Amino acid sequence: MIVVAHLSDTHIDGEPRSSLRTRKVAEFLDGLPYDFDAVLVTGDVADHGRADEYEEARKLLDLRHPTFFCPGNHDDRAEFRRVLLGEAPSGGPVNQLHRTPRAVFALCDSTIPGEDGGHLADETLDWLAAALDETPGDVPVFVAFHHQPIVLHHPYLDGIGQRAPERLAALVAGRPNVAAVLFGHCHAAVASTLGGRPLRSAPGVVNSLRLPWEADLVDLDVPPSLAVHILGDDGTFQTTYRTVL
Repeated sequence: MIVVAHLSDTHIDGEPRSSLRTRKVAEFLDGLPYDFDAVLVTGDVADHGRADEYEEARKLLDLRHPTFFCPGNHDDRAEFRRVLLGEAPSGGPVNQLHRTPRAVFALCDSTIPGEDGGHLADETLDWLAAALDETPGDVPVFVAFHHQPIVLHHPYLDGIGQRAPERLAALVAGRPNVAAVLFGHCHAAVASTLGGRPLRSAPGVVNSLRLPWEADLVDLDVPPSLAVHILGDDGTFQTTYRTVL
């Protein structure tokens, strides 16, 4: 089986609270007697997109497992690239393809600089299509990004989701080796489908978003959480959500 740990929205901001919650998750993952195929961090790594925030995140999430990051709307593309990825700073989409021994991880940039909502640009969708075309049909691919590509029936979240997600849905629908589509942004555990493929979120590390009919939007008291995705040898896909006390 292939096992992927998935966390999101650490919002490292230079304050002890966000760092402590991220550290708890990192220590939990590194303390398990299991080697994950990958750990995915789907955006809003930093809260303000500052270099010092990425330096802190890089240290906190220096895990013994292969760890891959994609940006969220709170992230800055240039500093994200420079500090987290060790690349030359650039304002273009941060799209990354990681080929591991048993799976491929296509991390897409769904951000729109200066906006909270998201979008997969044409160049990103073309890049993803080419990456999928180049991957053998028997190799599972995990597609990941920040913004949710479905309606969540939450007035706040639906106003800052991913625009025109039907393009992505059509792309993955014809790719049976897309094991799952993974996202963050919503600070909640969400399970659905997109283009007939499993669609899963990671809950927020820094806090949790309450249901739309609850009084307060954000719950600061719930412990940090993460998702663990398992692709079985028989092709079945399941997700377990874990709270880290």
